[in-house]
Amino acid sequence: MTEENRTYITQLNVTDVPWHRLTTSYGRGTEFPAHLAVLEQMCDLASVKESLYELTTNMEHQSTLWHATPFGMVFLNRILEKALADSGQNPVAHFLAGELLDFFDCILQCFHDGDKMEHASPLPCFSDLLKEEYLWSEEYDEEEDEMRYEEDEVFPDDLFYSFYYYSWQAVLAYRDVLEQAPAEFSGPAAAVLKLL
Repeated sequence: MTEENRTYITQLNVTDVPWHRLTTSYGRGTEFPAHLAVLEQMCDLASVKESLYELTTNMEHQSTLWHATPFGMVFLNRILEKALADSGQNPVAHFLAGELLDFFDCILQCFHDGDKMEHASPLPCFSDLLKEEYLWSEEYDEEEDEMRYEEDEVFPDDLFYSFYYYSWQAVLAYRDVLEQAPAEFSGPAAAVLKLL
């Protein structure tokens, strides 16, 4: 991993990402900041389950990753770090840590499956994913988005592969969090580490 990408991943703020212009399994990532905030607070189990469901189903669908996925992974890594640290005192954090480790396993499996196939090289920098040419329209129009999906090349090959590559890089940047997971999470953490 380049130093530039590591710095970008570790210093990115939720507000730096134009979520409303990034594709997900079921539309755009407009609601991601609100769902990430619910997870970060780790207060109410029902809300955490709902937000976790919304995020994970929009970040991965039938082994396909989306434009919002690598950015979502950056923040889910930070949430995992906090959940692991608080898991001993907070049952919601304990639940969330286990669920996130399972989801990370799923995302990394998707990366490895995609990596085995012939693919383009990734974009040189994580930040390249936010170049204007790759972002979708400022205003969300469901019909217009659907028409765009019917084009031959919805996502250029290098951009599409970057959804996978940078989702993996996002987890890689927080490898130490997985290596220092509490003993009760050592099994699932080791499974994720094996995929890095």
